[in-house]
Amino acid sequence: MLKMKKVWVLFTLVLMLGVLAACGGDDTSSDSGTETEELSGSVVVDGSGTVYPLMARIAEEYMVTEEENVSVEVARSGTSAGFKKFLAEDGTDFNDASRHIKEEEQQMADDLGIEVKELKVALDGLTFVLHPDNDWATELTEQQVIDIFKADSDIEKWSDINPDFPDEDINTYGPNENHGTYEFFYETILEEQDLKADANLQQDYSTLVTLVSEDVNAIGFFGFGYYVNNQDQLQAVNVDFGEGPVEPSLDTIAEDGDYAPFTRPVFTYLNVNMAKEKPQVKDYAVYLMENVNTFAGETGFAPLPEEEVQALVDELKGL
Repeated sequence: MLKMKKVWVLFTLVLMLGVLAACGGDDTSSDSGTETEELSGSVVVDGSGTVYPLMARIAEEYMVTEEENVSVEVARSGTSAGFKKFLAEDGTDFNDASRHIKEEEQQMADDLGIEVKELKVALDGLTFVLHPDNDWATELTEQQVIDIFKADSDIEKWSDINPDFPDEDINTYGPNENHGTYEFFYETILEEQDLKADANLQQDYSTLVTLVSEDVNAIGFFGFGYYVNNQDQLQAVNVDFGEGPVEPSLDTIAEDGDYAPFTRPVFTYLNVNMAKEKPQVKDYAVYLMENVNTFAGETGFAPLPEEEVQALVDELKGL
């Protein structure tokens, strides 16, 4: 009988120790009682110079307020150059793009076994900019803008548009072929008609801002955000699409807005393989879409409908 009591006491002590260990031995909860996962590592983003200000702003906020141990590296080699880095073994996690992915790029992703997810992040308005002292070309028709840039056109001087304009050569500027903005302009606005041979095309948007701001006979183009952030050096052309001049703005840049003919969606593309392998990549993708509308306006982009954004958030959470 005494032996049975000893066994029972020993069993009770073992059981109590097991309960205590379960309660306090493997505590992964925070002070608030919420389960948390410590994230670290890097998230690598490259691509569109147009989308860069929005992506850089979101990355900054994420690292400061959400995950200080995650490094989000955002570069801006251009949409096409960025896709080359994205569609490679050990490529980037995201590629920002001011156009849709091309068929040949998607085929390359398929060949490499990379699952790609398109994330529409905002709307941008292609904006034509002038030197601040240009007081004659602040309002142009859509066709006049096209004729200024296309090779097969008789417009070479400002006076070719209007005899009251200066008898001076028009100097055209824009981003080069690495940029989705160039491709949108060439393919959609010019309908694949060649640009003038002497068009000054640049890789860096800040260089374009400087060139136009120093040339009174200049006209250039890029995304609305670069104009907004450089209004002290530039002025925008109000474009007449048939019902009077329209100023590019967050209100007019929309799929059904008055500036719609020069409006386009912008994107970031996610390597889904990386999101499944690296928790920080998925976490950042979700944060990005949950907050993209908050930062769109301040960086020169028109926000998307909330239901459209929420649908993408739900899809990302389900990866």
